[in-house]
Amino acid sequence: MPEWSQAGGWGLLAGSALLLGAALGWFVPVPRRVIASIMAFGAGVLLSAVSFELIAEAHEQGGLLPTAVGAAGGALAYTGANVLLARRGARHRKRSGAQPSEQEAPGSGSAIAVGALLDGIPESVVIGASLLTGGPVSLVTVVAVFLSNVPEGLSSAAGMRRAGRTSRYVFALWAAIALVSGLAALAGHTLLGGAPPEVLASITALAAGAILAMITDTMVPEAFEDAHLLVGLITVAGFLTAFALSHA
Repeated sequence: MPEWSQAGGWGLLAGSALLLGAALGWFVPVPRRVIASIMAFGAGVLLSAVSFELIAEAHEQGGLLPTAVGAAGGALAYTGANVLLARRGARHRKRSGAQPSEQEAPGSGSAIAVGALLDGIPESVVIGASLLTGGPVSLVTVVAVFLSNVPEGLSSAAGMRRAGRTSRYVFALWAAIALVSGLAALAGHTLLGGAPPEVLASITALAAGAILAMITDTMVPEAFEDAHLLVGLITVAGFLTAFALSHA
């Protein structure tokens, strides 16, 4: 199978976890404490992937300066876009109980959709770019993104349901984002092919910085809100799970 199709397929697979989580959040009455616990686990998984896969790989490819500049740029870009989206009602897009309805904040539905894309694209680009080294895809990154996407979709869909959004909106949104995740992975592989190691390092670190900003801004607050007594322990469990996968 051509590498470009592999990249798109792995990105689509990781993104499909959002749709799986949304189905659980919509059809299964999952307690908010359980949602928060799953979100804490997913945050730990992503933290490990960012540390031991993305940042470490970027440093190995291009050294400290491209890695630091890329990570800082990713965090700044994510934070700036997130501030704009927060003003449109997407501040709590991953929350299971704090999302505004369309009546309370007109346009918040569209902002939530854009915010979900903002959260998912950096992860998918990294999945596609991981094939550029000539080896197989980084399964640790794919697994980490998949495991973290399930609680994201679950929590957000539960919040959308409480905010009065329709099932058609919710599932069309997450299906579209899963498709865009595959396209972003494909783009990451296609557009970065032949790029110098320093450029690849900067792009990888850029995505890592954006993911790290996303974790601390959206996933950790949701986890802490309803599972604050156990959130540290659960997050460490997720971190160690991904760490074990990366050294298997």
